Amino acid sequence: MSAIHLNPQAFREYDIRGNVDEDLNAGFARLLGFAFGKTLREKTELPVSIGYDCRLSSPEYAQALAEGISATGRPVELLGMGPTPQVYFSLYQRELAGGIQVTGSHNPSNMNGFKICRGKTTLSGSAIQELFALMKCHQEAQITPIPHLIKENLILPEYLSYLIENIKPHMGPRKLKVVVDAGNGVGGMVGPELLKQLGVEVIELYCDPDGNFPNHHPDPTVLENIKDLKAAVIRENADCGIGWDGDADRIGVVDEKGDIVFGDMLLLIYGQALLRDISKPTIIGDVKCSSRLFDTLAQEGARAIMWKTGHSLIKQKLYEEDADLAGEMSGHMFFKHRFFGFDDAMYASGRLIELLSNTQETLSGLLRDVPQAISTPEIRVDCPDHIKFQVPEEAQRKFSDYKTDLTDGVRVEFEKGWGLVRASNTQPALVMRFEAETPELLASYEAIMRQGVDEILAGLQ
Repeated sequence: MSAIHLNPQAFREYDIRGNVDEDLNAGFARLLGFAFGKTLREKTELPVSIGYDCRLSSPEYAQALAEGISATGRPVELLGMGPTPQVYFSLYQRELAGGIQVTGSHNPSNMNGFKICRGKTTLSGSAIQELFALMKCHQEAQITPIPHLIKENLILPEYLSYLIENIKPHMGPRKLKVVVDAGNGVGGMVGPELLKQLGVEVIELYCDPDGNFPNHHPDPTVLENIKDLKAAVIRENADCGIGWDGDADRIGVVDEKGDIVFGDMLLLIYGQALLRDISKPTIIGDVKCSSRLFDTLAQEGARAIMWKTGHSLIKQKLYEEDADLAGEMSGHMFFKHRFFGFDDAMYASGRLIELLSNTQETLSGLLRDVPQAISTPEIRVDCPDHIKFQVPEEAQRKFSDYKTDLTDGVRVEFEKGWGLVRASNTQPALVMRFEAETPELLASYEAIMRQGVDEILAGLQ
């Protein structure tokens, strides 16, 4: 048989992703399953669980993955369509060898990908490169599926029931009205019903899964994608609006005024609620988060840790530090307090509803006492993959006159604010973000760093 095409660029830091037909097809998925099965050398009787999102190619890829894994003599459980957290949930219900979600996450509809766990650990970095190397070794292998090893195990109702039972006993007396926008992703299969079971009046936008994403791109952290959510919150006089990305592992929130609550401020709200439940919790935020998050949590008695961006890196740090809560600007929220510690936008939605039901304060009011600052959203600057990691290295030298934090990229500390430049691990881009006490200072800090980055790029290209 002819060799399966393998594009090295598809093997990213946290997952595998690429263009449908061009980079990915059923043959690729079958080979990936076969290679992954080969890495699972122990306890051959333990199954691998496979779920998939609503993209048009996802069911075919999930079946092909299962065939590839079964060809190594390992059983497979097909969980069906559902959120990525459904796969993570399966790994905590009983011992499994691993789990894979077929998902393009928040990427355009012509893309798809794979999020992979060995045991409960999400693969990243060298582990994904190991899969690439194995796939190259077996590029022309004859893969013979063993059909009787592939079984269906539709656990979505069990997952939903678990979420309800986890949150419902902690609900307060306040009745809430909430607008939800699933962006035609798989969050619509779980989120609306979860909130209804918690007693919320739910107004649904785009909750029917549709892999064409006809209404907007399924990424609620991009302002353009939440216009309808913001408008509906104001029109319906709702208490808040909640959006989910395509595979429902990231959450985006707008307050009762229709203003976006960035991921770091949402993490702060969760953290302050947690401080009412337990003393000295450990809370982790990524390098793109505001100084106000870390400073406020530390002042209120939490152990606040800044760490590298990336859902698998944050999750790993959560377990290393035995932290109670972690989150990213991008909307990945990880609750280990009363939950399992994986990123789950369905559960994060429930915890937001829970904390709001226990206060008469508005969502915007919960942030009233946080020191004011002005921050930019995440700014992405196009930068070729082959030079993007060199830019932060050069930036470290360029901004050596300032105090810098090198946790992930370069975070430059100015007198009354900060700026960040780091390489995106998922796109050919640099990620920048800025924060300052006044608009004038914000513009100044951004200009200083952008000029420096432009000079670095000019020298590298």
